[in-house]
Amino acid sequence: MKIAIAQLNPIIGDLPKNAQKILEAAQQAVAKGARLLLTPELSLCGYPPRDLLLNPSFIEAMGITLQQLARDLPPKLAVLVGTVDKNFQAKTTGGKTLFNSIAWLEAGKVKQIFHKRLLPTYDVFDEHRYFEPGLQANYFTLDDINIGVTVCEDLWNDEEFWGKRSYTVNPIADLAILGVDLIVNLSASPYTLSKERFREAMLSHSAVRFRQPIIYANQVGGNDDLIFDGRSFALNRQGEVICRARGFVTDLLIIEFDQEARDFKLGFIAPNYDCEEEEIWQALVLGLKDYTRKCGFSQVVLGLSGGIDSSLVAAIATSALGKENVLGVLMPSPHSSDHSITDALALAANLGIKTHILPIGDLMQAYDKTFADLFAGTEFGLAEENIQSRIRGNLLMAISNKFGHLLLSTGNKSEMAVGYCTLYGDMNGGLAVIADVPKTRVYALCRWLNRNGEIIPHNVLTKAPSAELKPGQVDQDSLPPYDILDDILQRLIQDHQSPAQIVSAGHDPAVVEKVMKMVARAEFKRRQAPPGLKITDRAFGTGWRMPIASNWLAVKNTYQTRSVPTPSLTLWNGQNTHPRMK
Repeated sequence: MKIAIAQLNPIIGDLPKNAQKILEAAQQAVAKGARLLLTPELSLCGYPPRDLLLNPSFIEAMGITLQQLARDLPPKLAVLVGTVDKNFQAKTTGGKTLFNSIAWLEAGKVKQIFHKRLLPTYDVFDEHRYFEPGLQANYFTLDDINIGVTVCEDLWNDEEFWGKRSYTVNPIADLAILGVDLIVNLSASPYTLSKERFREAMLSHSAVRFRQPIIYANQVGGNDDLIFDGRSFALNRQGEVICRARGFVTDLLIIEFDQEARDFKLGFIAPNYDCEEEEIWQALVLGLKDYTRKCGFSQVVLGLSGGIDSSLVAAIATSALGKENVLGVLMPSPHSSDHSITDALALAANLGIKTHILPIGDLMQAYDKTFADLFAGTEFGLAEENIQSRIRGNLLMAISNKFGHLLLSTGNKSEMAVGYCTLYGDMNGGLAVIADVPKTRVYALCRWLNRNGEIIPHNVLTKAPSAELKPGQVDQDSLPPYDILDDILQRLIQDHQSPAQIVSAGHDPAVVEKVMKMVARAEFKRRQAPPGLKITDRAFGTGWRMPIASNWLAVKNTYQTRSVPTPSLTLWNGQNTHPRMK
């Protein structure tokens, strides 16, 4: 039997287009001799639909579309489609009114419905908000082959692999007990760096443990802050990858199941990426391309400062959308260095993008005149510095409004973490492209981008980072060196280490305390930031749920070690005591 995986890129909520994509994949699968077609989790509506699921008319439309799709599909092809199903028992027994489901379509009919059993509620997932978990092991028989059906999280509870259970049941174990011949998993698993290798290792363990060949069909594309990498694959009973779809693109993968051997034959195996930077680049390009396209934009605008962050975002945008669809705006002030202009223009020339220069000196003078009486007797400080950033933010928003361009915000994760950014200034935008990319990784990506020749000008890579909001300013006037800062942030945000653990790793207690305070008090800014493309497992997005008005007092002696002093540490969000904002 030939089995096809349709690695699809749905538009959330666009039921007719998503159904058409499934139909086109089915027609291609039949042409290649497939008997069964797999599509991703919630392929009919796109993942994640979020609160669209609370709209009864949306659910009704999905049911109608599913029935029509069943009639339109090639009659001799069995197709598994991700959809929702109503829980008719909810009114009498309680529970959520919907199931996250898979529909088996064949011969013009919906032949069977399978329900997802394990519902994740962590990071970006909130499926208990909408769905009731299925209670039964799911399988069906096609041409004398018993096929177990699982949905995404159903595969993520092998206690031997994890060393614990996160849920009370293990759907793979249940299917193995039933004696199915193979297991398919329809998934919409968001991308994070190196997750593909982890998935393969996890499912390889399960394939060997339960002697089950497994097919993993994943969604691809960008939906809001989430990126889906695809890279669907199949494992034989020995846990070996016998085929793999390409990453970050739609694909149709054909797998052949030997009914006598009850295992897969070797198929096409797309290679893994050479390095992490290449993988991240592909993710960001796809995320930006899909966000722009699915939100109805065709062109983007961004501020070009001559710095490394805006240079990287401009390069990503050019790759995603084409040089003719990217506008870079230079907005020099009296504090801007000559190289901020020359470096930005050199970058634009390397990329081939359009530029426009809007000096802001006169606008700054107008603000100074307006505030002359109110600010009399005070010294130049944060307010005046931030006015420059806000002038630039206003200019960029005006261009966005006038020409219908999507404004791209260029701040990196390190800045977002500690609040080194200005509300209504450089934080303006419809999408924050590198908001989950630490500063040190920004440099690594730019060096990788230059591996075959200069794209990012050499001076951008070597000069000291600076907001240039006052003469002689550099980032390290306000922040620790980025290699130190990023290591502390990694330990604090992603690894959830305590202050004592971070200090024990070799960091200065005073620096750790400063960074932790900055992270806490910048929460109100992050809440107002544009969506940021997620590439790590702890991003400042839908999975980050920290309070703004909080007063968490860390336990005294939290830093205590044999050789380290023990200051007490208070974390708070004091909006009247911002760190310096770029």
